[in-house]
Amino acid sequence: MEISTSFNPGEILREEFLRPLGLSPGALAKAMGVPRTRVARIAAETTGITADTALRLSKALGTSTQLWLNLQNRFDVETAERAIGKELAKITRVTDTA
Repeated sequence: MEISTSFNPGEILREEFLRPLGLSPGALAKAMGVPRTRVARIAAETTGITADTALRLSKALGTSTQLWLNLQNRFDVETAERAIGKELAKITRVTDTA
């Protein structure tokens, strides 16, 4: 069994940024120029981080855009692997048969 090495980006946002900085989702959203619900849904782990949001988070929090995109991508890939793992196991590599 493979152990997950990814975290939902919303958990990282909530636990590593919002709580330590004493920020509410609304306060961060205001600084980012987005609706409060966008940040609240990310922090609640009900929606993912888009490129637009990653750009805004990086500017507001002093991080890299790539941090947020990498967290989201890794989480998405591991989630997909868990969902379709049995199907993936049946797929064989295509080779040149000519």
